[in-house]
Amino acid sequence: MRIVVLAGGIGGARFLRGLKSAVPDADITVIGNTGDDIHLFGLKVCPDLDTVMYTLGGGIHEEQGWGRADESFAVKEELAAYGVGPEWFGLGDRDFATHIVRTQMIAAGYPLSAVTEALCRRWEPGVRLLPMSDDRVETHVLIDAPDGTRKAVHFQEYWVRLRASVPARAIVPVGAEQAKPAPGVLEAIAAADVILFPPSNPVVSVGTILGVPGIREAVADAAAPVVGLSPIVGDAPVRGMADKVLAAVGVESTAAAVARHYGPDLLDGWLVDTVDAGAVAEVAAAGIRCRAVPLMMTDTEATAAMAAEALTLAEEVRA
Repeated sequence: MRIVVLAGGIGGARFLRGLKSAVPDADITVIGNTGDDIHLFGLKVCPDLDTVMYTLGGGIHEEQGWGRADESFAVKEELAAYGVGPEWFGLGDRDFATHIVRTQMIAAGYPLSAVTEALCRRWEPGVRLLPMSDDRVETHVLIDAPDGTRKAVHFQEYWVRLRASVPARAIVPVGAEQAKPAPGVLEAIAAADVILFPPSNPVVSVGTILGVPGIREAVADAAAPVVGLSPIVGDAPVRGMADKVLAAVGVESTAAAVARHYGPDLLDGWLVDTVDAGAVAEVAAAGIRCRAVPLMMTDTEATAAMAAEALTLAEEVRA
């Protein structure tokens, strides 16, 4: 079975671990969000790609869900001693090594897709990990400035430094309109038996991937059934602050509203949590087959059960 997953960071990575457990023999291609990428200290940092790579490769900080296990922060402390910031983004010493290698390879002329493949040779994540694009795309958030005007900040600043504490007025994926899908992305979608949207952020993770010209169209035209899992449970994000960016694009923070946001042109099936069982009929009325199942990724076994439900729904759609 050839499965394509459009994934963000923590939620996508943890879902993938469950998916691998559910179907260990499947050929899984992950199209990773690079809109969260940021340049810090002269280095290219790819948070979502690295979170998938570390999680599936056994190097993730499990409690945080991001960064390396057994991390130290000597370099960060030394940079702060020199007065060099930003201090709000926590790069550890082990993590720095990944970003140094990536930046050196890009400077030598290698595209991000080739660099990601090289990094994965060390981690052996058990999936084919593709960036959505080799081109530079950065998600920015428009917020109100203290002087009454509006300003754009990098998504990482909004999410990590500001903790989404101010309203997001708009989400702007800078560079997305000019970007091209990375090599292998469109081919993987076309050849897939199943396409999955994990419980990743529908605006700044999966939404950013779909914003690269050609990817949304490829998913919509794919012969494979497309099934998504709601990141909203009981009218609130399972993790993070997805409600803040959903509001910026005029979408309610409900499982049904997110399904309608993707729409029946993309989704064939949608899983909601059992607490949102009342939304099943509403989603079905929108032309998307829907079922209520437990969607809390409490451990790998529970996540594997979620993934199995998504694949079962995909088979029902196909039939």
